[in-house]
Amino acid sequence: MKAVVHEKTIGFEGLTYREIEKVQPKAGEVRVKLKAAGLNHRDLFVLNRHQPTDPALIIGSDGAGIIDAIGEGVSDVQMGDEVVINPGLGWKEKSDAPPEGFEILGLPFHGTFAEYVVIPAENAVPKPKHLTWEEAGVLSLAALTAYRALFTRGRVQPGMKVLIPGIGSGVATFLLQFAKAAGAIVYVTSRSEEKCKKALEMGADQAIDSNSDWNEAFSGEKVDLVIECVGAATFNKSLEQLRPGGTIVTFGASAGDVVPLDLRTFFYGQFSLLGSTMGSAEEFRDMLQFIKQHGITPIVDAMYPLEQFEQAFKRLENAQQLGKIGFVID
Repeated sequence: MKAVVHEKTIGFEGLTYREIEKVQPKAGEVRVKLKAAGLNHRDLFVLNRHQPTDPALIIGSDGAGIIDAIGEGVSDVQMGDEVVINPGLGWKEKSDAPPEGFEILGLPFHGTFAEYVVIPAENAVPKPKHLTWEEAGVLSLAALTAYRALFTRGRVQPGMKVLIPGIGSGVATFLLQFAKAAGAIVYVTSRSEEKCKKALEMGADQAIDSNSDWNEAFSGEKVDLVIECVGAATFNKSLEQLRPGGTIVTFGASAGDVVPLDLRTFFYGQFSLLGSTMGSAEEFRDMLQFIKQHGITPIVDAMYPLEQFEQAFKRLENAQQLGKIGFVID
């Protein structure tokens, strides 16, 4: 089969599109003939985590397709089933944190940027009927991350004021859609005037230029909840917009991991800071039910054939996208 494979060299230079062996499913596994796959920032990080001495690796975490082979003992799914892949391996029930041994598809195990992928049968979940293959293929990692951050950790409620800095990423667009569907008032920020405009068209109540004076832009308004993924560039500006007793949930740090924090301001403000990452199989099912209930579809920025992986990665790396970038797989 054809696949996007990382090997021998750290970074983007180690990626090639080539033939690799098609694997048969073992007991408890299924093989999915992929129709579409989604690109995530995680795929950029994997290129530096996967070492030259490691075996060749098919990268990619998101995907959707049709089951074409079943391993021994599998009874919950059948040949021909249309499925979306839950990329979280080994985290079944909702809990405070993932269990020991939790992994994500695409490192250390072969991922979805290929014509086929073998996964545990329990990770093949029925595809929501209202989604196209492209929408289902880019859904999983970003939507699950957004769902846990907003509902499990952030405990969003109707009428709450929610701030999402850095609108544009797949997770951020899901956060906007989910928060609006939950009845929240949503504020977003971006350096891009075009992304601010599109966010307003998606339902954001206010879109703010990230480079502006946020205190002035908010006119003294404070929010109940901030979902942060930008990191050092926006963290303290986000904190200034939080009401006393409010909560920040963080799941990423694309603009820097280390943040200076005024502890006295933090504890006088009675703020809560919560970390989040991915989510459980239970939350994955709840997320799919939520998008079906509200008719939510992923915002798809651009789709490429697998052999054009270079253009897709560059678009993501340059933060040009609004929503998800993915691959159409024949």
